[in-house]
Amino acid sequence: MRTDFDAIVIGAGPAGSTAAILLGRAGWSVALIEKRDFPRRKVCGECLAASNLSILDALGVGQAYRGAAGPELKHLALLRGDEQVLADLPPGAVEGRRWGRALGREILDTMLRDQARAAGVTLLQPWAVQGVRGGAGDWRVEVRAVDSRECLSLRAPVAVAANGSWEALPSGLPGRRPRRRAGELFAFKANFRGVALREGVLSVLALDGGYGGMVLAEQGIATVACCVRRDRLEACRRAQPGLRAGEAVESWLAQDCLGVRTALAGATRQGPWLAAGPLDPGVRLRGDDAMFRIGNAAGEAHPIVGEGMSMALQSAWLLSAQLLELAGRNGPPRDAAAGASWQREAAARYAAAWKRQFVPRMRIAAAFAHAAMHPATSVVGLGAARLWPGLLTRGASWSGKIRDIIEPPSASPRTRLSPQSLRPQVDRASRTNRHDDNL
Repeated sequence: MRTDFDAIVIGAGPAGSTAAILLGRAGWSVALIEKRDFPRRKVCGECLAASNLSILDALGVGQAYRGAAGPELKHLALLRGDEQVLADLPPGAVEGRRWGRALGREILDTMLRDQARAAGVTLLQPWAVQGVRGGAGDWRVEVRAVDSRECLSLRAPVAVAANGSWEALPSGLPGRRPRRRAGELFAFKANFRGVALREGVLSVLALDGGYGGMVLAEQGIATVACCVRRDRLEACRRAQPGLRAGEAVESWLAQDCLGVRTALAGATRQGPWLAAGPLDPGVRLRGDDAMFRIGNAAGEAHPIVGEGMSMALQSAWLLSAQLLELAGRNGPPRDAAAGASWQREAAARYAAAWKRQFVPRMRIAAAFAHAAMHPATSVVGLGAARLWPGLLTRGASWSGKIRDIIEPPSASPRTRLSPQSLRPQVDRASRTNRHDDNL
């Protein structure tokens, strides 16, 4: 098996697969490493905003995504207690790509993974990273096959961390610091059939001690996801001592919110509740990073605005644009004796573009999240939304759901992509899951 590459990408979720596709189609040799088998379920709200549809089309999965995903999301409902306010979602900026949709991560991840393989990317799955050595210009990544225990030492001048939030790489990159606070958040998700939800409505839940959402995805399957404060989670478990954490949370959701109670009254859950946490929203990216970071490895927003997958896809696009532009100027990665030098420039430029694109929406998401899970502010917010439903529409716009990060490339998705076709609009104008029984 080949062991020398132009780039090694760690993690085959939406961020990692997107970067692998774009670099592979530009002529780079790419190794994509993923430790989990697909399809796999993830704790995720599963909504993808309209601002990402141009990227999916450019990646070659747009048509398949639209064919598989749930109904177009045109309305937003804010639910708190027994009350509900309905508003319009803002349409996207690109004709034919006006509305977001929801699709299970097990389907989307597999689509993108398969497209990366079709782009000539070398896929190592399921393989686990055992060690990372070296630095920009000369990375060494030790990997081991999960099934056979075969080991390989991979080498590349460029390395990209797309490993998400929950597992630190064995490379010295800062990982999550263990902590235990009453206010830290845990994420839960389950899928249901037979849910009484209106098609095309994204429901946002303001809860006493958390926030969440409900949406219809593919084939009538509904996703119910929420983030719960540790103190609220502990109270739920005390109130339902015989239930697992996710089941206790489900019971609390139904008691706390009439909209959830009504939606799930005749529904059947599909599989167990999934849980992850504690969440650690914030910026992890630095301008002097030796290893490039995309997706949640770069930064994480509060999930209330549903921008996690957007940040994954769009950060991969931003990084690929910088890498291809600088590699085009300096020669392919292997031909650059001073590869570390131009990678430092790429890292600085990427970090600046990333912060322009994502930090504002991360701040907005944090404000929305804290307002939604505190009774006083959520009551005020619901009252304001009742008087002016357009406030919800405006909030969705502020959170980054409608502006495409790219201009649709003129090239066919299956042709080699150039740096020019990847250039984001923002630059022209100057973004371990586990079952709940372990919680």
